[in-house]
Amino acid sequence: MIDLYHDREVETMDREALRALQLLRLKKTVSSALKTPFYKNRLKDVGIKSAEDLKNLTDIKKIPFTTKDDLREAYPFGLMASDRDEVVRMHASSGTTGTPTVIYQTQGDLDRWTDLTTRSLVSAGCRKEDIFQNMMTYGLFTGGIGLHYGAENLGMLVIPVSSGNTKRQFQLMKDFGTTVVHATPSYMLYLHSKMEEYGYTLSDFRLKKALVGAEPHSEEIREKIETLFGIDAYNSYGLSEMNGPSVAFECEKKAGMHLWEDSYLMEVVDENTLEEIPDGETGELVLSILIRTATPILRYRTRDLTSIIPGKCSCGRISRRISRIKGRTDDMLIINGVNVFPSQIEEVIMKMPEIGTNYRIVVKKEGILDRLIVQTEVGASIFSDDARDMNKLQKRIIDNLRASITISPTVELHEPGVLPVQEGKAIRVVDERGGNG
Repeated sequence: MIDLYHDREVETMDREALRALQLLRLKKTVSSALKTPFYKNRLKDVGIKSAEDLKNLTDIKKIPFTTKDDLREAYPFGLMASDRDEVVRMHASSGTTGTPTVIYQTQGDLDRWTDLTTRSLVSAGCRKEDIFQNMMTYGLFTGGIGLHYGAENLGMLVIPVSSGNTKRQFQLMKDFGTTVVHATPSYMLYLHSKMEEYGYTLSDFRLKKALVGAEPHSEEIREKIETLFGIDAYNSYGLSEMNGPSVAFECEKKAGMHLWEDSYLMEVVDENTLEEIPDGETGELVLSILIRTATPILRYRTRDLTSIIPGKCSCGRISRRISRIKGRTDDMLIINGVNVFPSQIEEVIMKMPEIGTNYRIVVKKEGILDRLIVQTEVGASIFSDDARDMNKLQKRIIDNLRASITISPTVELHEPGVLPVQEGKAIRVVDERGGNG
């Protein structure tokens, strides 16, 4: 009989035992943090001179929030808590908008992360017999290499092809009978759009599952991927500051992402007051990592918007679930004074069967006013030279968007393949105003 859990004891422990484990691991993390130049004074300023000053989990609220700017100021070694000769790997953010953020890992840190990624794969129904094709980027970005090690640890045959080179992706999928792929949701849609061009059909493949992450996406995008490929698609969440993939992962119930609470202490706070909010309400996710000694990070403001799903999952796992990421606090567009999240637009247009797999949101200035333009490809079977048909579809899209975001955008309809695509993370928003409004 196949066990549905990777670590049944931890994944199904009662909440009281989980809280005791969290406190134990939090104290170890604080002990490590006190060794870093960054946290040493910060913790002492709030009366935490040793881990024993933490009597219960609520004492974490004494610790100030950590931000991405803090991590950049600590670059390159301000957050290294282990001796240099114990550190075996570093990862870094791209740093395209400034100084990168860096994390370090000991071999023990890597082993714990690998165990967590293995747990995530098992929770999504992956097994040793599967053939795993990793279409995520390798390198300083944590997305590719994180699940690579977890898949190998599970015993899967791993194809580390990385991102891009779509023709080769198809060839490998066919020749080796790939059953599980790991990719961004936008690349999965792009992959399907290129299938006929490269001479393949779904019958050429044995694909069963897609593990999608690295960019927020709507339930409608997931459903489109599942319908196009005839597979199950599982949502996941991670960020490099918390190791990378497998901070949270969907189980086979697909009823929200289990945030692995034995490894991460979770808070969801009001983005304005920074006070913790009740389960079910949307706020900013704040995380403290509990399984890494080389780079302890406490109360990190992720800027990602989500909510804790009330109640237990029917899979039996005790870790609470978070909803799919709505967006980031810094992704919000302000259009003539109205707050609009790109995810709201995606949800509307992807519900419409006439819409293709690619879209883009452009914001421009016209005089003193903002102009919101939604560019979307229309399915090949729908696109028509009859202007009346296209005008009707255009008006319906505008009406549907107005009902959701309260303003009327300009909608541009394009033939399939016209809008630019990326083989990595999709660039869905182009703000040409020189700011965010």
